[in-house]
Amino acid sequence: MLNKKSELKKFLYIYIVLISITTFSQEREVDSLPKNIEDYVFVQPGDTLTIQLNEFSIYPKQKFSSKEDIAYYLWFRKKVIKVYPYAKLASERLDTLNNRLTKIKSKSKRSKYIKLIQGYLEGEFTDQIKKMTKTEGRILIKLIHRQTGKTAYNNIKGLRSGWKAFWYNTTANLFKLSLKEEYLPESVNEDFLIEDILQRAFQDGVLNRQVDKLNFDYPKIIAERKAEINVEKYKKMFSKQRKKNAKKRKN
Repeated sequence: MLNKKSELKKFLYIYIVLISITTFSQEREVDSLPKNIEDYVFVQPGDTLTIQLNEFSIYPKQKFSSKEDIAYYLWFRKKVIKVYPYAKLASERLDTLNNRLTKIKSKSKRSKYIKLIQGYLEGEFTDQIKKMTKTEGRILIKLIHRQTGKTAYNNIKGLRSGWKAFWYNTTANLFKLSLKEEYLPESVNEDFLIEDILQRAFQDGVLNRQVDKLNFDYPKIIAERKAEINVEKYKKMFSKQRKKNAKKRKN
């Protein structure tokens, strides 16, 4: 027993010395980590020391055309950060609903349970959705597709008519948006911006990650786009709005 403790102490001492030497020699030599290795295992006769490495991703630095573009990106980022928790909540509630419904055989009991969940969802969403801007409403519809794997339209078409009316009245009619909007970060620029914001927010701990239910490879997408941030759509939108406001002031 004493020999084992002595060997472990000796091993730890050697390990600390090696780490120190590596740290001081980093300017001359940089080693890359082995691929597909989740654990580093150091072995001495009779003893094993395991260090668990948490998974993380490193994304390329975003490329902006101007400082003005950064301002538009930050404006859009604020909206995505605001809306994501509601899409996450919707996914959690719908998962609970669907899992519970598989265990309820009676049609009348199923109907009562759907009505109960509908009431919770309406209470949680109504006021927040009505306060959202058109851009935020569009982001919400897209993120519901991301988090649930179904468009908002497909999520509600099988539920009660009252639930359908709620969504149409508070989203589609309010914002004049389509509930059939899909989330396509690989081909739609706005969706790419949303995904870029989400991935960096997850990494920074700004948002709590909820696994999405769509099959897309974000590292591949951002590599193909060369991390270029395009916010021309929003620049045009604000330019148009400024012109309208200017006309109103003149009148």
